[in-house]
Amino acid sequence: MSHPSAERVIVPQSFREQPRWWLDEDGRRWLDDIPRLADLVAARWGLTLTGEVWHGSNAIVIAAERGGHRLALRLSPPGDDVEAEVGALRLWSGRGTVALEDWNVDLRALLLERLDGSRTLAEESVDSAADVIGAMTRRLAVPVPSSVRSTSSIAHAHAVSFETEWERLGRPAPRTILDTAVRRAERLAGSGGAFAVNGDLHDGQFLRGGVTEWTVVDPLLLRGDPEYDLARLLWSRFDESTDVATIRATIDRLVDAAGVPAPRAHDWIAVRSMSYLLWGVEHGLTIDPPRCLHILETVA
Repeated sequence: MSHPSAERVIVPQSFREQPRWWLDEDGRRWLDDIPRLADLVAARWGLTLTGEVWHGSNAIVIAAERGGHRLALRLSPPGDDVEAEVGALRLWSGRGTVALEDWNVDLRALLLERLDGSRTLAEESVDSAADVIGAMTRRLAVPVPSSVRSTSSIAHAHAVSFETEWERLGRPAPRTILDTAVRRAERLAGSGGAFAVNGDLHDGQFLRGGVTEWTVVDPLLLRGDPEYDLARLLWSRFDESTDVATIRATIDRLVDAAGVPAPRAHDWIAVRSMSYLLWGVEHGLTIDPPRCLHILETVA
């Protein structure tokens, strides 16, 4: 089977300009090597590359075909845990997540079913996104090996580290907010569920297509509480839900759609918001940390 030459794969300038490459020399070399890698993988897997390319902040996806089937070749940069992603996609096996057709960990290449990359859940209303994300947490809650990292262990780590990080970063939130987040992390560390959880419920990683209307790409496999990452929608869509009443309404909608206990959801929203606030301050973010503080005040 013939396939286009490597020159047909053009790395978008918008991908080259992603912040993650600024201090990543290996990553920048990988960007230059993408056309060769795409050609190599296409020859190995008998793919025809059609020239269409999509990307997020991290990996690049190239449209491909094989035997009349529309597929997507995903290439990841050095340092990415491709083996973990393969494990996650194999565990879910197309149940809410993109279907995995083939993989090569050494080349950091995944062959996936082709979804519609022209529109993501991030372009839908907040209410619609809350409904879809909540329902997806239930769909993804399948049995998972005990060796998978647990949400309770993450909560324990936060309970231990929050105050130290808060002090080191110049106390970027009121003491009362910190203390509440620590208590909540301690509570979450005491117990947790035994089912699979996607630890990266980013609405930009929900694409149309697949078995259901919306399908998750690039999931992060954890074990434990389905409420773990509900907070992400609140800070990522903050411009559309800035007042306290709207934030609370969005939380209620997430909780109802996910079918989870509201108190535990509130605990995780607080813990995840404090975690991201501290991470954002450390990495020089100026927009998201105040958003997280507002969310923390709302669920206090």
